[in-house]
Amino acid sequence: MRRTRSAWGRLCCAAAVLAAAMLAGVAAGAASITPADIAGELVARLPLGAESPLNDRELAVLVELRMPRVVLGAVVGGLLATAGAAYQGVFRNPLADPYLLGAAGGAGLGATLVIVYGPTLAVDPGSLIPAAAFAGAILGVAAAYALGSSAGRGGTAALILAGVAVSSFLSAAQTLVQMTRIENLQRIYSWLLGGLGRGGWDDVWMVAPYAAVSVAVLLACGYLLDLLAMGDEKATSLGLNATGVRLLVISAASLATAAAVSVSGLIGFVGIVVPHIVRRLVGTGYRLILPMSLVTGAAFLVLVDISVRTVIAPAELPLGVVTAFLGAPFFLVILRATRNRGT
Repeated sequence: MRRTRSAWGRLCCAAAVLAAAMLAGVAAGAASITPADIAGELVARLPLGAESPLNDRELAVLVELRMPRVVLGAVVGGLLATAGAAYQGVFRNPLADPYLLGAAGGAGLGATLVIVYGPTLAVDPGSLIPAAAFAGAILGVAAAYALGSSAGRGGTAALILAGVAVSSFLSAAQTLVQMTRIENLQRIYSWLLGGLGRGGWDDVWMVAPYAAVSVAVLLACGYLLDLLAMGDEKATSLGLNATGVRLLVISAASLATAAAVSVSGLIGFVGIVVPHIVRRLVGTGYRLILPMSLVTGAAFLVLVDISVRTVIAPAELPLGVVTAFLGAPFFLVILRATRNRGT
């Protein structure tokens, strides 16, 4: 009981860190907008008759540029971290991540097809990229699940192998499309390397329903993942439909991943790094891991995005490159620890 209270206390601390990170993210930038100015603007929006401390230009920067970017970063980071934790739970594999079943390959192929062939359409290709990436991610996961399920009793191992096969096929198809229009390579790689600079309130509202549904389902499945962690046979003996739970969790996690990549591009390692940090903080129970991953992942990506747009300002670093620099060494530590436990 004491350990559970401590874990929930840490969740509250993580929420406070997220709030501080979002405030710092809104304040960071070339235009000088201090936290006091932001607080003054919030007070001015209340029916108290207070005057806003910001001029029209500063208000536009705050409301139309910084706030949607910070909110989008929190949503994307939370979705990727929660999906990664769910994948690790359902596959009982600490190296699983949200892109395991082909979501990245499908999203990359969908976005590439629109960037390459979109100019021939009657609509703006930029508006189609999120939808194409979302559809590609969902179709990639669906293909991997169908292929893995056709292996009969192959279980999670068959799904993982199917994910590898589908990811490789989709990556090859994407490369083939890229090579047909080399002049679009810069724009394609700009999307593939991930970033939040393209996002606005429209993207936030577009991804919000999918984020709400997927997160609600995953949080509700925390207890079921704890049962599944004991193994399919024991979980079945307790009345759990292991196959049905696995399908539900994979579907919700894949929906979360597809929603995230559709508005941010491919941002790697968040779904591996954050859940492992969370386990150090709250233990191995998924009823705590999932909400903690949601909050911690949101704070993590908001903080990384602040560094992305301030280190070499006014230019920006690719967000996916920075998360890879941070995540790759951590991934090696995880791999080494997993190998040591196996021996």
